[in-house]
Amino acid sequence: MSTARGPIVAGSSEYRRINRAMAFGGFSVFALLYCVQPLMPLLAQDFHLTPAQSSLALSVSTATLAVALLVSSSVAERLGRKQLMVASMTGGALLTLLSACTTDYTQLVAVRALLGLVLGGLPAVAMAYLSDEIEGSSLGQAMGMYISGSAFGGMSGRVLSSVISDFVSWRIAVGLLGAAGLYAAWEFSRSLPASRHAGLKQARGPGFVEGLRRHLEDEGLPWLFVLPFLLMGCFVSLYNYISYRLLAPPFGLSQSAVGAVSLLYLLGMFSSVWAGKLADRLGRRNVLWLFMGVMIAGLLVTLHDSVAAVVLGVGLATFGFFASHSVTSSWVGRRAKAPQALASGIYLFCYYLGSSVVGWFTGYVWEHWGWPGVVAALGALLGLGLAIALRLRQLKPAAATVP
Repeated sequence: MSTARGPIVAGSSEYRRINRAMAFGGFSVFALLYCVQPLMPLLAQDFHLTPAQSSLALSVSTATLAVALLVSSSVAERLGRKQLMVASMTGGALLTLLSACTTDYTQLVAVRALLGLVLGGLPAVAMAYLSDEIEGSSLGQAMGMYISGSAFGGMSGRVLSSVISDFVSWRIAVGLLGAAGLYAAWEFSRSLPASRHAGLKQARGPGFVEGLRRHLEDEGLPWLFVLPFLLMGCFVSLYNYISYRLLAPPFGLSQSAVGAVSLLYLLGMFSSVWAGKLADRLGRRNVLWLFMGVMIAGLLVTLHDSVAAVVLGVGLATFGFFASHSVTSSWVGRRAKAPQALASGIYLFCYYLGSSVVGWFTGYVWEHWGWPGVVAALGALLGLGLAIALRLRQLKPAAATVP
C-alpha cells in the first residue's frame, strides 16, 4: 500500500523527518569513528605505546568500515534499510561504551575493529535510502544534509573528546560520546520513515557479483567511483600534514592553535547543503568541476608563508571538498540502478580506501620534500579529478535519471 505512494519532496513533513534523522545518523557515525584521533597521545601514555601503535585505534576502524560498506549495502537490500541503520547506530554506541571499559590495548583495538564493522551498516545504506525515497530534484539537498551531519560529527567527536579528556580522562570522554550515540540512535529510529520504495527491489534485485558488473559497465559510474578516492585521499592528507607545517617554522604555533583548524569543518557543513541545492537547480555536471577547482585553489594558497593564508587555503579546500563530495555522492544515487545500495557501498569503499592509501603516500612525500612536495602531489591528484569532472560534463544521462 505505502509503496504506491510517490517519492518524498522537499517541504513535506516526511522530508523534514528524513533530514532530521540523517543529521543524527551522520553525526553519530563519524563522531564515534573519529573521537579517538586526538586521544592517541593519551592512549600511548596509558598503554605504553609508540605513536604508530596508538594510531591503530583509528586505522583499524576505518579499515573494517571500508570492507563492511560493501557487505552491508548488499545485505540491506534484503533485510530492510531502516532496521539495519538503527542496529548499526545502536551497536556502534554500545561498542563505544565498551571501549571506554577495556583494560588493555589489545582489547581496545579489537573493540574498535568491531566498531568499524558495525558502523558500516549506515553510510552506504543511508545514501541508497535517500536515492530511493527522495524525489530527484530534492535529492541533492537531502544528501547534503546527511553529509553536513557527518562533517559536524567528525569535527565534534575530535573536539569534544579532546576537551573532555583535558578535564577528566579519555575513558570518560569516550563513554560520554557513546551515551550520545545511543541518544542519536533513538532520535534516528523515531524520526526516519520506513523505506517505502525498496521492498520490491530487495526481493528480486541482483546479487553482489551481478550488481557489481552492472555498475562497472555503466558509462559514468566507474569515473564517479574514482572521484571519492581522489577527493577523500587529498582532503585527509591536507589535514594530516598541515599541522606539521603550522607547528614548524616560520609559524611555530601551539598544538591547541593548530587543533582549532578543525573548526573549518563548519564550512563543510554549509557547503555540502548549499552545493546540493545548487546541483539540484543547475545540474551536477555543471557545478562539480567548479567545486573541485575551489579545492585546488585552496591547496595552492597554503603555500604562502602566513597563518592567514594557510587558514584561508584550508578553508577553501574544505569548502570545495564537502561541496564536491555532496554533488558526487548524489550523482551516484541518481545514476545507479538496482542494487543502488551496492553502488553507494562501492563509492564509500573507494572513499575510505583513498583516505588510507593517499594519506600514507603523502606522509612519505612530506618526509622527503616537505609542504611544497605535498602540494605538488595532492595538486596532481586533484588535477586528475578535475579532468574526470570535466569529462563527465559530456556524459549522457542514464535511462530514467537526470544527473
